[in-house]
Order: sequence, then C-alpha cells, then structure tokens
Amino acid sequence: MTQKEGYVLAIDAGTGSGRAVIFDSAGHQIAVGQEEWTHLSDPKYPGSMEFDCKANWKLLSKCVREALTNAGLKGPDIRAVSATSMREAIVTYDKDGGELWACANVDSRASAEVHELQAKSPELERYAYSISGQSFALGAIPRLKWLEKHLPDVYANMATMSMLSDWILARLSGVISSDPSNAGTTGIFSLETRTWDLEIARRAGIRDDIFPPVVETGTPIGKVTADAAEETGLAEGTIVVMGGGDVQMGALGLGVSRPGHAAVLGGTFWQEVVNIPEPIADPDMRIRINPHVVPGVSQAEGIAFMVGMTTRWFRDAFCQEEMRIAKERGTDAYVLLEEASAKVPVGANGIIPIFSDVMNLGAWYHAAPSLLNLSLDASKCGKPEIFRAIQENAAIVASENLNLAANLAGVQLDELVFAGGASKGKLWGQILADAVGLPVKVPEVTEATAFAGGLAAWVGLGVYSSLPEAADATVRWARRIEPDTEKHSLYTELADRWRQAYAPQRALVQNKVTQSMWKAPGL
Repeated sequence: MTQKEGYVLAIDAGTGSGRAVIFDSAGHQIAVGQEEWTHLSDPKYPGSMEFDCKANWKLLSKCVREALTNAGLKGPDIRAVSATSMREAIVTYDKDGGELWACANVDSRASAEVHELQAKSPELERYAYSISGQSFALGAIPRLKWLEKHLPDVYANMATMSMLSDWILARLSGVISSDPSNAGTTGIFSLETRTWDLEIARRAGIRDDIFPPVVETGTPIGKVTADAAEETGLAEGTIVVMGGGDVQMGALGLGVSRPGHAAVLGGTFWQEVVNIPEPIADPDMRIRINPHVVPGVSQAEGIAFMVGMTTRWFRDAFCQEEMRIAKERGTDAYVLLEEASAKVPVGANGIIPIFSDVMNLGAWYHAAPSLLNLSLDASKCGKPEIFRAIQENAAIVASENLNLAANLAGVQLDELVFAGGASKGKLWGQILADAVGLPVKVPEVTEATAFAGGLAAWVGLGVYSSLPEAADATVRWARRIEPDTEKHSLYTELADRWRQAYAPQRALVQNKVTQSMWKAPGL
C-alpha cells in the first residue's frame, strides 16, 4: 500500500446526531453511518442537558459499523481514525478512565453558580475572558462548581476531564488528552500559549489537577484497543489521531485555515467565524475568541442560535402537506419550501421574525420566538412568506455577527464560505450573499466538520505535512454565488427594522412577560 492508499474514518458527535464518515486521501466521501440522538434534561436540575456516555457510545459504534458496511470495507481497510464534536460538552473520568458524569454543549444548569462566582469575584469573568476569549455562558467553570456542590462524590473522585471529541478518542485508544480548539471553549485555557491556564482555575476555586495533556489536531495519540475494535468493527492497532471542536474543524474542512478567511457554518446553530492572526479581546465582551485547530491562528466567532431547529419546527408544525409530496417525489420538503419562497419578494412582505439575537457573549440571551407584522391577507402571508422570513432572519443575524467579528479584528472580508446543511439548497446561499454583500462559495463537501476529521487523520498518517496543506489539496468548490447589490441595500434596511423590533422583545424577557428562547446561566 502506498502512502496515499486506503481510507480514514472520522467520527462526528453533533448536537442532534452522531456520524461516522469514511474518506479517501483525495477528500472524497466514501460512505457514512448516522444515528440521531437526544440529550435529555434531568427534571431535578432545570436547564440540564445530560450526555449518556454508555448509550451514545453504542450509537457511535453502530455508526462506524454502518459506514464500513455501506462502503463495502472491513476494519483493516481504515488506516486511521479521528473525531470531532460539539464544543463545550465535557466528560469527567475516574482514576481508571471510566466516565463519571458528562453534559452536552448548551447545558445551563449552573445559573446559581454563575451568580455566586460573580458575587464573590466580580472581575473573574472578565479576567478569564481576557485570557481565554470565553465567558461563563457555556464554559466549564460554573459546571465544575455545580458538580462540587450537587455531586460532591463525582467531583472528589474525578481524576481528569476532557471534551467530547477527546472522549471519543479515549474510548477508541484508552488515551485521554485534549486539543486546543475544543479545550479552548472551557474558559480555563490560554489563547496565547494554547494550553490550560491553571491560574484561572485557582482564582475560580476549582481543582487545578484535572486537566489532561494538550495535543495539537492531526497528532497521533494512540491506537485502537482490542475492546474498541470489537465494539466498532475497526481493526485493533488502527492509528488514533487528535481531532477537534466542530466549528474550527468545520472551518478547516472549508479551507478556512489562514488569517482573513471567513465562513458561515449553517447547521442546528449557525456559527460565523473570522480567522485572526493573534488573540484579541473585545472590550464589550460581545464576541467569543477561540483557538483554531491551526497553530498560530485564532477565530472571532458569533453564533446565531437554533437556526436549524427553527426551520425544522416550521416544517414539522405547518408543512405536513409538503412533507407528503416530497416523500412521493423522492425529494426533501425543504426543497419544496425553497421553491415556493423563492417567488416571495425580499422582506417577505413585511414579516419580522424574532428568533436568535446578534451575538452578545457578556449578556447572552434571546427573545421569545415570535413572528411580528403578520398580515391577514393569506395571499401575502402564508407558508412561503414565513419560510422566507426565517431564512432571511438567519442571514441578517449572520451578517451582523460577521461585521462584529471583522470590525473587532480589523479584517476586511473579500468573500465568504458557506457550508453545512443550510448550504445544500439553492435559495439560502443567495439570500446570505445578498444580505452580507459578499461573494459566497459553497464547497462540494458541505458537511465540512467530518471532512476535517478525515484531513486530521491523513495528517496524522504523514500524507500531508500540515492541516492547511491538507485542506488546500482536497477542498473543491461546487459553486460561487455573487451578491445582488440592489437586494443588499434592501437587506441593509431590513436589518435596521429588525434591530428596532428585536430590542423591545428582549425587554419583554427581562420583564418576565415572555420566556427567552435560550439564555446563558446566571442571566
């Protein structure tokens, strides 16, 4: 077998599903196995989002076996495996490497602990942000304080902790370590040194002896154990390579690997990222700053919340007919919805959607989901208009977040990469280009996160010398979308109207008249 022969496998633990995807060295996707999952709340702890390690490992193992079967391959055909996952999710282990407790990414049970931290040390959050680029919103500090208070035996017996992608690799290899891109979202990590910052832990009053070694993405960390081989169908001894957090990995898989590159990853959440050459801090704490998987590069990031969940809600609640027709035609209901909404003018006949707000990390909460300015004229206000309004809203919030990030970093954006499930349709990419006012490139492989897991595996095998080189050699473009300047002017006006409409909706949440779609712990 030559250096570039064979296949690699990437395991992707997302918010809504787990997947295993097989790639060749040219970046072609060979096969996939996928299983949906849910992360349940413990009724004893409001805001909690549990991650069931035992059940979910069985699902991921099933995904690996499905991918091998779908590809017509055997375990020994896979030369290396890597992993990526939702960020912020953490797993704790005992001294033997057994899982003690884990939570998913948007677990917000630690509200009381955030209040206590802020009362005890008002400057701690800003101090941690200046070093890590993170707030308490989704970070590990309040969660670890919560463990100490509510599950003291777990806290006392915890020998180490890791991120979710690290847990997958630990299950495969028995080696617990972390990469900068995912560990960076804990808020206990230095952007400058790309390692744990123990002083933050000490100031927060949490243990400083629980952090695993830091290993850069694309580095081999071990080999598949006999137990993992039996569970997954991979061959014992297969090389296990460090992966990373889903957004930074997704950016790599789009070729967004150098300073000045920018992308929108359109999934359950929409992440808007701008690569920056050195760590910076936003004096207003609006934007989070993360380590990229590429050493020497950081990312300014905004997040549009629950965009994919909003479109799914609309489809499931109102579009049974479209789902029936799509099934008969062998297509997707979203295709039919886009075909109808493409005929609706910019602005969706005045409908103002209220879902995700623009990024504001220091005061991170959203208004109650709402649709404003509806018309009783059914010819102007029906399913096509509402669906277009939802799509336009996501594009406007993405544009606002990109402007925040680019202005903070002093970066002039020339073009934008769009990927993820939202990029598969014909209309949404055009709406995004028009709203942002930039050319938008869509890659052939739109599920870029798992693709980057494959790139990391090939780098670990030595096929490519670096992650940017791997991306340059394999990322191919499906289409380029040019913005319409007249429509861009209209979207600029719409963005102003939307901002004016959103502010009082946030005030209703503050006044406890309505319930926030999501808010960070402590707010």
